[in-house]
Amino acid sequence: MTRRTLQPILFVGLLAGALITLLPFLYLVAGAFKTKDVFYESSFLPPGDGLFGVGWGKLSLDNFRHLFFELDFGRHVINSVFLASTTSILCTLCSAMGGYALARFQFKGRRVVTGVVLAALLLPPPLLLAPGYLWLFRLGLLDTWTALILPACGSAFGVFLFRQSMLNTIPKDLLDAGRIDGCSEFGLFFRIVLPLVRPMMGAFMLIVFLGTWNSFVWPQVILQTPEKLPLAVAIVQLKGVYSQDMGLQMAGTLVSIAPVMVLFLMLQREFIHGLTSGAVK
Repeated sequence: MTRRTLQPILFVGLLAGALITLLPFLYLVAGAFKTKDVFYESSFLPPGDGLFGVGWGKLSLDNFRHLFFELDFGRHVINSVFLASTTSILCTLCSAMGGYALARFQFKGRRVVTGVVLAALLLPPPLLLAPGYLWLFRLGLLDTWTALILPACGSAFGVFLFRQSMLNTIPKDLLDAGRIDGCSEFGLFFRIVLPLVRPMMGAFMLIVFLGTWNSFVWPQVILQTPEKLPLAVAIVQLKGVYSQDMGLQMAGTLVSIAPVMVLFLMLQREFIHGLTSGAVK
């Protein structure tokens, strides 16, 4: 087949795949603006006598008003923004420091530490739930945001990722030249190393931000105060015991995914560049 014949076929196939991918999101957006009375009238927009055969008068912002003015949903949004931002910054900084130490420092037990980091990658996170809870209980950190931020700073995946990135992108001669010019080790790290691995830092920071934003099990185990709960846990609590307001739950879900989606769309070029940095010499 020629390229002129193949391009329309590929375009139609990609368009069909995009529509299939967007259908659940369109269902979510339409359901977020429907009240409980008209939610089950149609799968998407309610039928009516308006433009395009849609009953636009049946759509309202009542679900969002109920979330922010009656349920104080804005507090949970602020909690998630604070936890995700703080965790992503601290985790990226600690992982970069650990990866730099394993990549460029020579010390006894270096291979042992690297082996421990690799072994930690094999442990499933649910296996660490009970011992992590026990240690936080002994330290008196339960029901605090510190208990959510502090364990996340020790990321074995992040340390190994930055180790490999610095081995490939940071020349040893460049560091030696900085030491000859009188630069301290912290100066080397912040002035030379971090700017060179900035794409990797952006990609990893976005990964940690998304993971913390969507974290559900760990905050539910650690936190007991309702005002401290992040957004992912607060959305589940919108579910009633004897009845469910699906429109309210979809409005809360839309509030949860909208900031992350906008952030990813703004940083997707840097994210892809960070994941592929070092792939081509």
